[in-house]
Amino acid sequence: MNSENVANHIINWLKDYANNAGVKGFVVGVSGGIDSAVTSTLCAKTGLPLVCVEMPIHQDPSQVSRAEEHIKNLKSKFDNVSSVKTDLTESFEVFQKAMPKTEDGALKDLTLANTRARLRMTSLYYIAGINASLVAGTGNKVEDFGVGFYTKYGDGGVDVSPIADLVKSEVFALGAYLEVPGAIQNAAPTDGLFGDSRTDEDQLGASYDELEVAMKQQEDGVSLDDLEGREKEVYVIYSKLNNNNQHKMNPIPVCEISEDLKQ
Repeated sequence: MNSENVANHIINWLKDYANNAGVKGFVVGVSGGIDSAVTSTLCAKTGLPLVCVEMPIHQDPSQVSRAEEHIKNLKSKFDNVSSVKTDLTESFEVFQKAMPKTEDGALKDLTLANTRARLRMTSLYYIAGINASLVAGTGNKVEDFGVGFYTKYGDGGVDVSPIADLVKSEVFALGAYLEVPGAIQNAAPTDGLFGDSRTDEDQLGASYDELEVAMKQQEDGVSLDDLEGREKEVYVIYSKLNNNNQHKMNPIPVCEISEDLKQ
C-alpha cells in the first residue's frame, strides 16, 4: 500500500466533507489504540480544529497512558488540536445502579460493555455539538464490514468513517507512516470495554491478520471444503461473526405497509 497517497486522499476527503457540511472540524475519541491514533492524526492534518477526547471508565492504566502520550504528541505538532478528558466512571456507575438486575453474568458483562460505548458516543456528540464539529469514527474494514466488532449506537454511531475501507494491517501501515507513538503501534488491539486487559483477539478467537485472510476468502467465494486446519477454523469464526452481526452492518429494517392495508 502506498501510505502517503492513501493518507493524502483521506485528509482531502475529510477536509472536503467538513467544508461541504458547513462544520468547523472534528471530534475523535482517543483510546490509546492504533485506529483512534491514525484517525485523529489524519483529522489533525486537515488543518481544521480537532478535539481529542479521553473517556475513561475503569480504564486499564496502559490504555490511558498511551492515549495521553498520543494526544500530547499531536498537540506538539499541530496548533489546531485541543483535548478534553471526561471521566465517565461515575456516570457509568450511576447508570448501572439504576438498571434492573440480572443473574446472567455473561449477558450482563456484555451489555455493560456496550453501555460504556454508548455513554462515550453520547459524550462525543455533546462535545461535537458545542464545537460545531463532526464525530469521526475509528472503525476499520474488518471491524465495520467483516465481523461487526463494534457497538451499535456506540462506537458505531459516527458522522464520518475515514479508515473504514482499510483492513487492520493497512491501518498499522498508515500508523507507521504517520509516526504514531511506538507504544500504540506495538500494543495488542483491544476495545477497552471490559475494564481489564482482554484483547480483541481474546474476544474474537482470531487475530486481525487471520480475519483479513478469511474476509478475502469469503469475498473470493472460497469454499469451506477447500480449507483445512487453522485456516478452516478461522474461516468458520469469521463466517459466524459476519452472519450474526448483519443487523449492525445492514440498514435498519423498515416494515413497509402497503396502501391496500391502510384502506
